Amino acid sequence: MSKNLHNRFRRGLESGRTQFGLWLGIPDNSIAEMMACAGFDWLLIDHEHGPYELRDVMASLQAMSAYDVAPIVRPANGDTALLKKLCDIGVQSFLVPMIDTVDAARAVVEAVKYPPKGRRGLGTSMARAARWNTVPDYVNRANDEICVIVQAESVAAIENLELIAKVDGVDGVFIGPSDLSASMGHAGNILHPDVVETVSSALRTIRSASKHAGLLCLDPDKVPHFIDCGANFVGVGVDTLLIGNAARSLAAQYRSDDENAPGNVGY
Repeated sequence: MSKNLHNRFRRGLESGRTQFGLWLGIPDNSIAEMMACAGFDWLLIDHEHGPYELRDVMASLQAMSAYDVAPIVRPANGDTALLKKLCDIGVQSFLVPMIDTVDAARAVVEAVKYPPKGRRGLGTSMARAARWNTVPDYVNRANDEICVIVQAESVAAIENLELIAKVDGVDGVFIGPSDLSASMGHAGNILHPDVVETVSSALRTIRSASKHAGLLCLDPDKVPHFIDCGANFVGVGVDTLLIGNAARSLAAQYRSDDENAPGNVGY
């Protein structure tokens, strides 16, 4: 196992090339490995909404580690104890949901950084991240490879966005269109003009603070627009949708005359 702490996601962002990724919601090693060799720049393990336990997250990281793809984890929340455990199993890039304030953003940074920049607890002899205490000078090198992306997905977060983006240690901000649309009174309508404009403006605000900006956009026609607005990492798919849609499409080819066929069910 390599003792290089190289963070692929951070290096990808620094390359200046837009980084395209895929959401993982199925806690299965074979799915993680299959998607890891598909050609995406990054894969996000969704511990917030996917049925992942901590052991599942680590297993997915292990399955992906042999491939040239950057793993990101979205934890269920910004709980300090949870973030510490995720750091120790090898997570370097975090996308932390529901960050509405500057204080919440600072708390995330502190939770994943060792002193003096933070208050992450030391337990390197039990940490996969430190290769069980075999990575030379791990505690003094780890901070530089941690990447903190906070998720702005409410009206309150948008109101505080400029200040959140300027927090030291926050590498970028990810806009969550779904929850943002609900917060704006347009639940389920992420393409409402007001939502699209708010997301577009938010991306510009993030980049004006010299931070990385991202979002999940499953509409390929909208992706170029959001890139023009400043997004430099974009989630363009979800494993559950890819598999489900492909299965329904295949079924429809053979059961197109059946009104109750899975392929004829609207999505």
